[in-house]
Amino acid sequence: MAALYNFSLFSLVFLLLIATAVAEIRSTPIRSDSRSTIPFDEFGYTHFGRLNLTVTDISFSNPKSGPEPVLSELGFFLVTREAWQHVLEQLQDGDIRCTLHSDLVKRVFTFDQLQPSARQFTTSFSISDANQFTLVFANCMPNLVISMNVHSVMYNFNPRSGQLDFLSAGKTALPAIYYLFFVVYVLMGAFWVFALYKKRLSVYGIHFFMLAVVILKALNLLCEAEDKSYIKKTGTAHGWDVLFYIFSFLKGITLFTLIVLIGTGWSFLKPYLQDKEKKVLMIVIPLQVVANLAQVVIDETGPFGENSYTWKQVFLLVDIVCCCAVLFPIVWSIKNLREAAKTDGKAAVNLMKLTLFRQYYIIVICYIYFTRVVVYALETITSYRYQWTSVVAAEAATLAFYAFTGYNFRPKAHNPYFAIDDEEEEAASEALKLEDEFEL
Repeated sequence: MAALYNFSLFSLVFLLLIATAVAEIRSTPIRSDSRSTIPFDEFGYTHFGRLNLTVTDISFSNPKSGPEPVLSELGFFLVTREAWQHVLEQLQDGDIRCTLHSDLVKRVFTFDQLQPSARQFTTSFSISDANQFTLVFANCMPNLVISMNVHSVMYNFNPRSGQLDFLSAGKTALPAIYYLFFVVYVLMGAFWVFALYKKRLSVYGIHFFMLAVVILKALNLLCEAEDKSYIKKTGTAHGWDVLFYIFSFLKGITLFTLIVLIGTGWSFLKPYLQDKEKKVLMIVIPLQVVANLAQVVIDETGPFGENSYTWKQVFLLVDIVCCCAVLFPIVWSIKNLREAAKTDGKAAVNLMKLTLFRQYYIIVICYIYFTRVVVYALETITSYRYQWTSVVAAEAATLAFYAFTGYNFRPKAHNPYFAIDDEEEEAASEALKLEDEFEL
């Protein structure tokens, strides 16, 4: 029963973390691990795929002084997502006792092939049927604890160019995609600089903050493009992953801070932040630090590391809390505008501001829902050959959100208390009465 529980748990982790797999050359130390299945990286292979596997410093121990390990029940295999479900059924039905015995897996190496007293081995495995496989170690000996260092190299061979591609089949287009969006954000930043210069008499501090967010996003995309480009060619990031983490961290903090500042009306409605608004920032910024830390741990330890599932939960929880927290300032601004509309006497102006902030509230919710729910669903249901589509969808949604924010809160040269006639004022007053019925 314990073995079946471990297999089921692995199946859950398999489905939850499948979208975060990063294909590259990876070295993974296993220390005193008694799990019945230890999953490693996942990779989308073409018809010319290959796995090179080197395992060193192999050692066993049985703390309960059980029988000697049966080496044929220890080993590595490759399995697809669909096949794994059937393997679980075979285990539950009692058709097999060990995953290595299933005819649905591709056995890469079993430990009975080890030379006597050998503590290491190197093997190469060719994959001719295109599919997405996960490299898994099976330990079908209860209570057996194993330690080893696993070095895996997964890649596809391009017979036309004669080059090796270390990116998964569905992600090989990612460098070009990230470069394209980088260029778009550079152009957006240049256009924003031009807009600030043209309307320099109407520029607030928030507009320069918007420019900083666009620049950090562009640098983040550049580092991501270089990171994926080096992995594609060599299998390692050559340090670009560090820069990517740094700019991802800065981009995440500044984006959420920008949403909070715009939501509070800072620079637009008032030149200061209230205590409760400052508290939101003090909550969001540390949470973004935790979220980025969790993402780094997931990426560096591999999507199927021993604690990756826990860190994945931490990342998702923190991200949801941040997304909810940034909505409160917008709600407060809408509430304040409603109250001001009853006493200010400028119904048309307040209606314009109220409509703008309500639209922004709705767009922020749509952006959060799309990038956190729809994109994740797209990653899960899309064939491994088209995993790049979820990246395009997420980046396109982010670009649209940036464009909407910039357009609606761009610098404008106008007097907020412009002259309006009595008919417009009366119509705005009636509209504000209807706005009171709007519930968030």
